[in-house]
Amino acid sequence: MQATKSPTFPQQHQAQQPGTEAQMNPRPQYDNANYRPAGKMAGMRALITGGDSGIGRSVALYYAKEGADIALLYLNEHQDAHQIQQDIEALGRKCHCFPVDLKDEEQAMATVEKAIQKLGGLNVLVNNAGVQYPQNSILDITREQLLHTFESNIFSCFFVTKAALPHLSKGASIINTASITAFEGHQTLIDYSATKGAMVSFTRSMALSLMEQGIRVNAVAPGPVWTPLIVSSFSPEEVGTFGSTAPMRHAAQPCELAPVYVYLACEDSSNVSGQIFHVNSGTVIN
Repeated sequence: MQATKSPTFPQQHQAQQPGTEAQMNPRPQYDNANYRPAGKMAGMRALITGGDSGIGRSVALYYAKEGADIALLYLNEHQDAHQIQQDIEALGRKCHCFPVDLKDEEQAMATVEKAIQKLGGLNVLVNNAGVQYPQNSILDITREQLLHTFESNIFSCFFVTKAALPHLSKGASIINTASITAFEGHQTLIDYSATKGAMVSFTRSMALSLMEQGIRVNAVAPGPVWTPLIVSSFSPEEVGTFGSTAPMRHAAQPCELAPVYVYLACEDSSNVSGQIFHVNSGTVIN
């Protein structure tokens, strides 16, 4: 029997994807005061797509805390990108921000090259950008939406990885953001779930492809997480109960996922590749 939904967030909606953190109530939690950095990424350089807000923003902050310099790729959320840039620079680390439409292969590859030049090299790539457009039926998913979702979520991942790969060497790490929907499905996110299933297979295949080069490839599969994607995707009523049916009865905050991305980026996970890490408010995935 499905659990009864209970209110978890104020009802709200943003009319355009990607949404912005500045308009959310409450704002997502990107930092945890109890986190203790240990220099696990000292001297490393990381490129993060969708790094302006949500999971990507928290990952960027935690990487900087661990000693890494950051390049953020985002679409057009300039206010959010400027804020995380300020936060990272306040830690004494470098942060370069690049607006780009990653659906365009030429733009994507040129911007990745520019970002890596600014960083002076690359050790970690995080493919995190994505969109979702709920529809009640597959009959409502147009060809245009299907292409847009796949181009945004999986084509962009191919383009960015292709551009970054020549700059990665033994010990480097690629981390992809998948989703619980790749394993459970979702009745109103059919095309989105399909792209996240593709992300899982992409992760496993790339791990095998790059094994001999010593480059590790893993993914994180979040459950419900309080990010701008949620308030720009769902109705106010759905936002109001977001995360309430998960076993823990609440959505995660971005800062609850970032330490997993730190683990996968540093030497602590030197024997881990081709794996999917589930951070999903208690749902068991077998």
